[in-house]
Amino acid sequence: MTNKWWPLTAICLGGFMLLIDVTIVNTALPEMARSLHASFTALQWVVDIYAVALAALLMAAGSLADLHGRRRVFTLGLAVFALSSLVCGLAPDEGTLIAARAVQGAGAAAVFAANAPLITATYQGRDRAIAFGVWGAVNGAATGFGLTLGGLLTEYADWRAIFFINLPISAVAVWITLRTVPESRAPAGPAGGRRGIDWPGAGLFTLAAGALTYGLVRGGEAGWTDRWALLALTVAPSAAVGFVLAERGRRAPLLDLSLLRRPSFAVLMAAALLTQAAAFTHLVYSSLWAQSVLGMSPLAAGASMLPMAGAAFLVSGVGGRFFLRMRPQLPLGTGILVIGCGVLLMTLVGPGSSWTALLPGAVVIGVGVGMSLTVLMSAALGAAPPERAGMASGAVNTSRQLGYALGVAVLGTVFASRVAGVLGAHGVPHGAADAVSGGQAGEAGVPMGLVREAFAAGLDRIFVICGVTALLVGVAVLVVVREHAPGHGEPPERPKERPGGAQPSEAAGAAGAAEAAGAVP
Repeated sequence: MTNKWWPLTAICLGGFMLLIDVTIVNTALPEMARSLHASFTALQWVVDIYAVALAALLMAAGSLADLHGRRRVFTLGLAVFALSSLVCGLAPDEGTLIAARAVQGAGAAAVFAANAPLITATYQGRDRAIAFGVWGAVNGAATGFGLTLGGLLTEYADWRAIFFINLPISAVAVWITLRTVPESRAPAGPAGGRRGIDWPGAGLFTLAAGALTYGLVRGGEAGWTDRWALLALTVAPSAAVGFVLAERGRRAPLLDLSLLRRPSFAVLMAAALLTQAAAFTHLVYSSLWAQSVLGMSPLAAGASMLPMAGAAFLVSGVGGRFFLRMRPQLPLGTGILVIGCGVLLMTLVGPGSSWTALLPGAVVIGVGVGMSLTVLMSAALGAAPPERAGMASGAVNTSRQLGYALGVAVLGTVFASRVAGVLGAHGVPHGAADAVSGGQAGEAGVPMGLVREAFAAGLDRIFVICGVTALLVGVAVLVVVREHAPGHGEPPERPKERPGGAQPSEAAGAAGAAEAAGAVP
């Protein structure tokens, strides 16, 4: 295996797999609920715990890869991902599935953190630019393919197949990696050493993210006076304060807090988190509506969102180079505003609607995603000093994954509360309302006309929240972000490779286009 593109094949297979698993579960949720008799809260955790683990461990995994070897961490991550996928597929109950999904997220963090640095270390010059272009295209195809593949496997095999498919892909990726990918580490610093791993920072950040997500989900299920919800929502800010104090006292922190004193970077971090939540998390509940209320098959429900992916792919592919030459706040802020308008268009869904009511909003969201996420990474790198480029990249990716996790938690609570309120007003007991929210309308014994009314009310509430949030974020980006963009005057300094990140000037455009093209997190 001497072809120079074999290493890229292995890296792309790893990225393809972990990005598929962000969304592949969405179209399988109703089948999971019926098979495992899972509650709505359990379904939230099946989706959420993967993103929480990925977000919480991503920056630490980057440091681990820099210190102990990117290839080693990449292959270890693939092995962990494969084994946890096997457990997911064999899970006899919801608790086992949720625990295995958490381990899956940890493996995905290792793979994701090592992806771009491996490309940077393996390829040079024109080959590196080509490699990042191919990597971006594969990532975009993977994320767009996840919903449809999940529906295909669920409909014609079983929901467990969405996890079993990871096993052969992982095996091939590990085999090619061990045979063709060279080992690499971060270059030694001025003192001759490499940056160590900020374990206190990583632990406190993980605790804060996990406790906050748990508190939001638990509070929505058991009430905001529940002692476990209150405990988690007390631990989360305490851990966050501890994280800030720990980072301030370290020479090599997980996150340099001085970056957040830059208004542009702080707003871009908030934009990454909130835009991810506003643009994508409602898809979880739209998929439940399509299958449990409209009676669509898993494949049809997944395919119904392809117009969003297609619009994002077209806009980012045709306009990507043009957007990257503009001042970044213009396509980013405008794109987020377009996302907000698209989500508000989805309020066309009513009790008597078919899936086509989502189509106008989905296309508009795709256009906004193609505009905004293409330049998000390059905007963030432009707002940070060159020596912090890798840290800035990791922070933005972490914010995006955390935004998805928190969005599912918050919107899930809002959705379930609204559905329960409508059903409760008609005398439906709480247990039946929870079954309806979780995609088991047929088993709940609730008249379908009332189910349609409740789902439409729940979806309308989360569409309004997401749409207004995106509009506010778009305005904030246009008003606050004021960084100099490539193409206006002298080009910015090309940063050197940083720990945990690729050459940002070469990777940012391809990575942003990849994320945009998939139209999913």
